[in-house]
Amino acid sequence: MNQEKHTEEGLRQQEFIAKMRKIAEKKEKALGRKLRFHIETFGCQMNARDSEKLSGILREIGYVEEAKEEQADFVLYNTCTVRENANLRIYGRLGTLNSVKKRSNPGLKIAVCGCMMQEPDEVQTIREKYRFVNLVFGTHNIFRLAELMYRMETEERMVIEVWEGTDEIVEDLPAVRKYPFKSGVNIMFGCNNFCTYCIVPYVRGRERSRNPLDIIREIEQLSKDGVKEVMLLGQNVNSYGKTLPEPLSFSELLREVEKVPGIERIRFMTSHPKDLSDDLIEVLGSSEKICSHFHLPLQSGSSRLLEKMNRHYTKERYLEIVEKLRRAVPDISITTDIIVGFPGETEEDFLETLDVVRKVRFDSAFTFIYSKRTGTPAAKMPDQVPEDIVKDRFDRLLALVQTIGQEVSGRDVGRTLPVLVEEQNRQDPHMVSGRLSNNTMVHFKGGTDLVGSIVPVKLIESKGFYYIGELSE
Repeated sequence: MNQEKHTEEGLRQQEFIAKMRKIAEKKEKALGRKLRFHIETFGCQMNARDSEKLSGILREIGYVEEAKEEQADFVLYNTCTVRENANLRIYGRLGTLNSVKKRSNPGLKIAVCGCMMQEPDEVQTIREKYRFVNLVFGTHNIFRLAELMYRMETEERMVIEVWEGTDEIVEDLPAVRKYPFKSGVNIMFGCNNFCTYCIVPYVRGRERSRNPLDIIREIEQLSKDGVKEVMLLGQNVNSYGKTLPEPLSFSELLREVEKVPGIERIRFMTSHPKDLSDDLIEVLGSSEKICSHFHLPLQSGSSRLLEKMNRHYTKERYLEIVEKLRRAVPDISITTDIIVGFPGETEEDFLETLDVVRKVRFDSAFTFIYSKRTGTPAAKMPDQVPEDIVKDRFDRLLALVQTIGQEVSGRDVGRTLPVLVEEQNRQDPHMVSGRLSNNTMVHFKGGTDLVGSIVPVKLIESKGFYYIGELSE
């Protein structure tokens, strides 16, 4: 979609923001105070970035104070649906919110958006059993929040708008960042991989890459605003650029991002092993800004299961990629995702996974029990693994991951390394907390004036998955 269309839709949404601002002003006058909102984000970094955009729109409308759910005038749940228990959590929270609405906050407006709402059965459940919800929308039309809220206010009924897909990418809408010194930046939306266990391509739609000029322009503006670190976001950043009229690879995009003055750290996620190029590894090795942390989902160490998962790589290929990454960036921190209990997983398959964990020695791993998602090919596969076997394997995997993680995490004790200070320590107000380039947390004595700065810190002691440090002169 061309830039003129972006601007046209952006201007249209600004008109609805203005209309909603008038409604908000009337509500403010009646209440005798500023309007409050609460956004709860479930799921991945993509959802977190979506919530920042939703928050920006709400603030422009006039919802200027963040509040707890029971004290808010507008509550929005931005949902995840990767696992079934994520859906169940939302329904539990909605039930509690209904009690609050009945008991003490009758004017409360409730909205549910995000990946879960891309599933027709879940929308129907909301429609039938949660009639107190005021607004439902999906992942493709979050930029229409002001317009949807205007309909919610003027039609006085539950408003539901869920798109099956879109090629729309709307630029120049407001966003409120959680941290003033670092920000996520969407470089693409959707996913074309169709791993057999995963619902994401069905709820996020097909891949759509943003225009590189728009991405660089956004990062340049972030830099002017004081941002030092950007996280480039996509379901599979390695396939960035394939849908552009003039294709541009992810490694080429990284080279352009590196040129932006003021940006000192670059992160990205997520990388799919199937199309991780040698050119990208070369960029990592030569870069002075790209952080030495690489998240590379494994899912299984069994080549047989990887084929059933439709992952398009083997155990051997994965280990080869890791070897290349470590040659290019010797101190790189590698993290991963692993699924236990995929349909048909045998003990031999599971032992292959443990073998990869021992060989790679991940800094940490997100370990998951396979969750059957209706609508995915894996949900219909025979040989679903019994629950007791899955739990036993999960416990064994977790124990190995934690043991190796604790051994690996202390390797930098005694070194002085740069730390981006993120916040005052939550347990000790005399300390601050920040992250190394490899994403490990460091706590050390210091004042809040350091927040947002990159400072040298000597790593004194490893506490397993974080360090205690000392500010270096």
